[in-house]
Amino acid sequence: MDHFLRQFSFIDTHCYFDFPPLSENEVASIALAATAGVTHILVPAVESRYFARITALSHTHPSLFAALGLHPLYVAHHQDSDLDLLEQQLRQRDDRLIAVGEIGLDLYMAEPRFERQCELLQAQLALAKRYDLPVMLHSRRTHDRLAQLLRRIDVPRKGVVHGFAGSEQQALAFIKLGYCIGVGGTITYPRANKTRQAISRLPLDSLLLETDAPDMPLNGFQGQPNLPERAANVFHTLCELRSEPPEVIADALYRNTCRLFTLPGIRADGGVSNTVSQSEK
Repeated sequence: MDHFLRQFSFIDTHCYFDFPPLSENEVASIALAATAGVTHILVPAVESRYFARITALSHTHPSLFAALGLHPLYVAHHQDSDLDLLEQQLRQRDDRLIAVGEIGLDLYMAEPRFERQCELLQAQLALAKRYDLPVMLHSRRTHDRLAQLLRRIDVPRKGVVHGFAGSEQQALAFIKLGYCIGVGGTITYPRANKTRQAISRLPLDSLLLETDAPDMPLNGFQGQPNLPERAANVFHTLCELRSEPPEVIADALYRNTCRLFTLPGIRADGGVSNTVSQSEK
């Protein structure tokens, strides 16, 4: 598989690079990812206290880009003042800040405080609209409710429903609204039949590649921290599920990412080849 994958380049569109073990040796973590063809990594925030750290990472390492937002799992931690801080960051128009995220809804947690989640999400969608940024959306057991909310609040730049684990019908509802679907480690599990079938049939131009590292371990790596280089493993499984040639899938994933996010120094109009140069192998 290594030889097969070495010809492609990938962008990991969802990775908590500011958490261990990735943050323990940033240079080595980036280098290991690059050996698997992962040339760039998008790093979302979960709380306002991580905003400065993620922003600093994106300025220190050219391969990293920042997204700032308030994650629904930490709803009990978020204050209205955190929304003010988020707006201050967005107002600065930092070109390394490429999305509002991770934001969304979650009904899997013990005490969801769902009304408060909805308030925070709506406020952050409004900020994404005001500052013309796409969003990174979290959704667990809330796909239908999230789609309903997105119909009411139009975010012009749209975004991605990350780490998707749902049905084809649910995915198509998001795609119809203009959103992309994040393809991660879920598809590596044979028992995830519903999601694997959905991903195999969705429009290729709606898919993005991600790991959710160090979370969401892949099949065969249970109990281990996930890593951004395993985006290549997700891609390999995706190629097994799809009918298109691997080079077509890889190119589409790369271009889809560049189309959704404005990534400084990366062009989606053919200026970036998806084939890794000989000097990088």
